[in-house]
This record gives sequence, C-alpha cells and structure tokens, in this order.
Amino acid sequence: MSIAKKILGNTAIQIAGRAVMAVTSVVILKAISNFLGVEGYGTYTAVYEYLAFFGIAADLGLFTIGVREMGKGLRPREFIAGNIMGMRMVTAATAMMLSVMIAFLIPNYSETNIPVGVAIGSIAVFLSIMHGTVSSVLQVEHKMQWSTFGLVGGKLISMFWMLAVVYYFYIGDPSAAAFNNLIWAGVAGNGFALIFTIFFALRVVRFRPSFSMEYWREIFVSALPYGTALVLSTIYFRIDSIMLLFMKGPHEVGLYGMPMRILEILSVIPVYFMNSVLPILSKGLREKSSEVRRMIQLSFDFLFMCAAPIVVGLFVLAYPVIFLISSPEFLSRLSDGYYGSDIAMQILVFAMFFSFLNSLFSYTLVAANKQSILLWINGAAAIFNISANLIVIPAWGFRGAAVNTVVTEVLILCAACFFAKKHVDFKITFGTFIRTFFCAALMGTVVFFLKDPTYNLWGLQNFNVLLLGVIGAVIYGGLIFASGAIPVEFRRKLKF
Repeated sequence: MSIAKKILGNTAIQIAGRAVMAVTSVVILKAISNFLGVEGYGTYTAVYEYLAFFGIAADLGLFTIGVREMGKGLRPREFIAGNIMGMRMVTAATAMMLSVMIAFLIPNYSETNIPVGVAIGSIAVFLSIMHGTVSSVLQVEHKMQWSTFGLVGGKLISMFWMLAVVYYFYIGDPSAAAFNNLIWAGVAGNGFALIFTIFFALRVVRFRPSFSMEYWREIFVSALPYGTALVLSTIYFRIDSIMLLFMKGPHEVGLYGMPMRILEILSVIPVYFMNSVLPILSKGLREKSSEVRRMIQLSFDFLFMCAAPIVVGLFVLAYPVIFLISSPEFLSRLSDGYYGSDIAMQILVFAMFFSFLNSLFSYTLVAANKQSILLWINGAAAIFNISANLIVIPAWGFRGAAVNTVVTEVLILCAACFFAKKHVDFKITFGTFIRTFFCAALMGTVVFFLKDPTYNLWGLQNFNVLLLGVIGAVIYGGLIFASGAIPVEFRRKLKF
C-alpha cells in the first residue's frame, strides 16, 4: 500500500470514529446541559478544564515523541513502547494525585462539586493517558482502527451511563450524587477503551511496562521541551475557562464551554492526520528525502481543505447548532443584550481554523527534532493570553476571552511557520488554498440563504441545521472535485 493511502486511510478511520463519537457527544451535551443548567454545566466543564493542565503535564508529549522514535526505527519498537508506557504510568499517577490534593485546597472550589469531581475525573484522565500510550504503537503501524473502535465503544458506554443518570436514576435532580455519576461514566468509558486497545496492540507489538533508567533520561531530555510546550499550549488554550470561573463565575464558563466542547471534538482532525504523517516526515528529514517539501505542501492543502468548510458552516449555523446540542438558556437574546454560546462559537471557530494550520508547522519542528522552539513560542503565547485575559475578561467576559484566543492562535501560526521554514526547506504555494477558499465561501453563501426558507420546512425550525449540513457537504464536496482543488497525488493514489 502506498504511503499516501496509509496516511489518508489511517486518518480517515480515526475521523470516521470521531464522527461517531461526535454524535454521541452531541447527545451527551444535550442531555447534561438540560439536566445541569448553565451554571451546573459550567462546574462540570471546570472539572475537566482543571484536569487538562495536569493531564498534559503528565503526558510530557510522550505520545508524539514515542511515535517519532518508533518511526525512526533505530531501536526495537517493543523497547520504546514499553519504556514510554512505564514513564507515563509514573508521571500520570503522580500528576493525578497532585491534581486531587490541590483541588481540595483551592478556596474557590470549596462548597462546590469540583473537588470530588476532580478526584473521580482524575481516574478517567489516567486511563486516557495510558490509552494514548498503547495507541502510539498502533499509530506507527497505521492500525489505528483498533484504538478507534475502543474509543467509540467507550464513548457509547459513557453515553448510556449518563443517559441513565439523567433520565432514570436522577430525573430532575441535579444533585451532587448525580453530578459525580456523570463523571464516573467517563471512567467506565475510558477503562473499556484502554482494555480493548491493549488487547489488539499486543497482537502487533509484544510490549509491557519497562523501566530502563538510561533510556528514560534520553527520552526525558528529548520530550521535556515539547512536553513543556504542550503544557504552555494548554495554558493559553484552556486558561480562559479557569479565569472566567474566578473572575465571572460558572455561568460564563458554561456559555463558553459549550462551543469549546464542539471545537475540541473537531480539533483532533489535524492531530490524527499529523500523527499519521509524523513517522514518515521524521524519516524523510533524517534521510534528507526530496519528498519532504511535497509532503508538507500536501499536508497544508489537506488541513485547509478540512478546516475551511467547518469554519464557514459553524459560523453560519452557530445558533441552530447550539440549539441542537444544548437548551434555550445557552442561546443569545440580543434584543435583551444577552450573549450566548452561539456568539462564542462564531468567534472560536476562527481560533480552530488557525490551530489546524498551526499543527503542520508544530509537527514539522518536532520531526526536525527542533521541538525546543515550541517551548518559546507557546511560552510567549501563554504570557500574552493570560495578560490579555486580565484586561478583556472583566469588560467583555467570554467574548473577550474568545477574541483573545483567536489572536493568540494567529501569533502562534506566524511564529511556528517562521521557525519551521528556518529549519526545514519547504515552500507553501496557495493555488489549492485559493480554490478551496472559494468553494467553502460559495457553500457558506448557499447555506446562509437557505436558513430562513428551510426553517419552517416540514416543521424543522432550528433542526433545519441537519438538512443544511447535508446540503453544505454535498455542495462543498462537488465543488472541490469540480474545481480540481484535490491535489493530483490524492486523486491518483485514491483512484479518483
């Protein structure tokens, strides 16, 4: 099988799985947002936003570094995978215990559901980190379907558990016990995903937790700059919710957190794709292959081709999308001066767009073993983001935080592209970019003008977003084929 087919096939499987998980996530969001209300959902969001800082610190970027090292083929994969697993077990357990202790000491969290929620959620995060370790083996072998099946199965388990909590065991009673059970559902789902993935990963590479201190030191030195960069990335991406909680309260966190959940689901697309590209890109750079430049160009085209319709579609359909996944109290009432989650969505989609493109240049630096540069880029971004939030959140709340996130992503894109070009010989051309842009713009125009006519069609009202989504996908797909926006390599390899 060709490299292009492997990369696209591996990515497609993961995106298909993510699509199924997105549907279950929509069901979950709808159920728990109605059940908990804006403030309760804000508290629920705060638990996972808080744990994200400790989770990424425990990860240390070891998934990406592990994929890169196994892709190089300089050591047996069993040895690398086993030691990565051993390191992550230690770092994850330490980070999760620390997160729980600190949560119970934060005064603002006292007399809320957050400390106990963190204690339960830390188990889910630990299991998720270990699942990522096992998945790195499948990623290198381009057999991520097993990891994806495990994640989908786990998500379904979580969904049915949560639906039972909301609609059977605690009907109309969003008590602390109900809140905790919603988080236990995540533990059950992640536990299933880990066990399922381990079973199939061991059929590809026989490995077990290993503790080679000499290799740990080598990997730690390599991973620390990238891991620290990821921590800083998490700070500038998630600190908004924490600062909103302290400065504005859980209501603003709830309104901001709703679109963030949707964008987090979508933001894994570039991660999946670039993790598929990374082993081949790393090997190409090490061997100074002439194909590296074209690989980077094709990756840029693919990422933009994925991001453009998502951004346009969510911007145009923000109001009905938020209606579909939540309750009316999350929606704007502009005549009353009330700004809801749909406004946050319209701003944050641009941050997601720039993050898609950021991933290409960040992974290029990792492939070139220049991940230490990301430390300085993300450090500067975190400082800028926190400083700006201190100014904009008191005045504009979540709207200011959302705009600040967009600006931060633009700055990171410029810096990452500059340094990637400095260390890797490539040139981005914009022929496909321009054609794709016009395809997405035309699709968005058609969808915009169909919003009102389809509102009363068959009594759909805001559920017309489902019909418009299908129409938009058909229009965009037809246009990119007709315009020749799909690169010739993709057409040839996939036999279009």
